[in-house]
Amino acid sequence: MIDARQVQDRRDLEQILELQRANLARNVSAEEIVTQGFVTVEHTLPVLERMHGFAPSIVAKDGDALAGYALVMPIECRSFVPLLEPMFQRLDALGLFRERFYVMGQICVGKRWRGQGVFDLLYGAHRHYLRSSYDCSVTEVATRNVRSMSAHLRIGFTVIDRYRDPTDEWALLRWDWSDPVRR
Repeated sequence: MIDARQVQDRRDLEQILELQRANLARNVSAEEIVTQGFVTVEHTLPVLERMHGFAPSIVAKDGDALAGYALVMPIECRSFVPLLEPMFQRLDALGLFRERFYVMGQICVGKRWRGQGVFDLLYGAHRHYLRSSYDCSVTEVATRNVRSMSAHLRIGFTVIDRYRDPTDEWALLRWDWSDPVRR
């Protein structure tokens, strides 16, 4: 049985990095990018540990195996991943800094567990653990990552902006937890 919970130890963080490396766009085939999706940002263990110090990320575990993860990145972690600065600048320009929000820093489901509800389980755990502290979650998805875009919209995220930076074209997405229909 797959269980979603907050990161508990260094091993959870190490497993996140292993799954992340296997799914970086540079490490998957062009066909896989189209059909299965990919992740863009590569973290380090020290960065994940610092992020975890502000708010633990969410993992889905199948026994000892990591089925998936969804990173929690409070705005206090903004400087930890300079590649994400364009996103934070857009969020600031859109006035989101007036809200209680955090960035869902990245979500990834292991190949073996895709299509089994792990994505929904991870986001359900985000809402469960974080909605008392935040009104919404924000993330960005490369628009060419069709599988991820579709899954985020299905969960209840809405597109609040689109932009292009040197790496890709992005959709900024917001999941409002004040709407009881979307809870």
